[in-house]
Amino acid sequence: MITISPYSEQYRDGVIALILPIQQTEFGFAITLQEQPDLLDIPNFYQGGHGNFWIARAGEEVVGSISLKDIGNAQGALRKMFVKAPFRGREHQVAHRLLQELLGWSRRQGLRQVFLGTTAAFLAAHRFYEKNGFAEIDASGLPPAFPRMGLDTRFYRLDL
Repeated sequence: MITISPYSEQYRDGVIALILPIQQTEFGFAITLQEQPDLLDIPNFYQGGHGNFWIARAGEEVVGSISLKDIGNAQGALRKMFVKAPFRGREHQVAHRLLQELLGWSRRQGLRQVFLGTTAAFLAAHRFYEKNGFAEIDASGLPPAFPRMGLDTRFYRLDL
């Protein structure tokens, strides 16, 4: 049984234990926790304005995450979407359920667009976002307030 819920501080270590190994081991990115201060202060970084952060849990284990950063102008930035390998795919639908939670929230908050950045290496992510209505855009089409990550080379927009 997978449960989707807004982030609370009791799951901080679980979120870090989910995200860092995927970034560092699975995808080989040389990124540290210290280079991601948002992970150490999720409530203040993501859960303000129209933003939020959600986790997927199998029991008490954090197996997925997704966040929405309010960037103003009725726009949001999708960030920190990660799903632990055994929970990926159609069987559990963790990614799909997390994205639907974020999009439902975005619509209820009155947002008009959601943007995201990803790397060229995340081919499965590209297919997932495109299948869910996101259109690839050039970096020049990003709003000025979009929090661009150094590793991001592909960008997407969804009009709500």
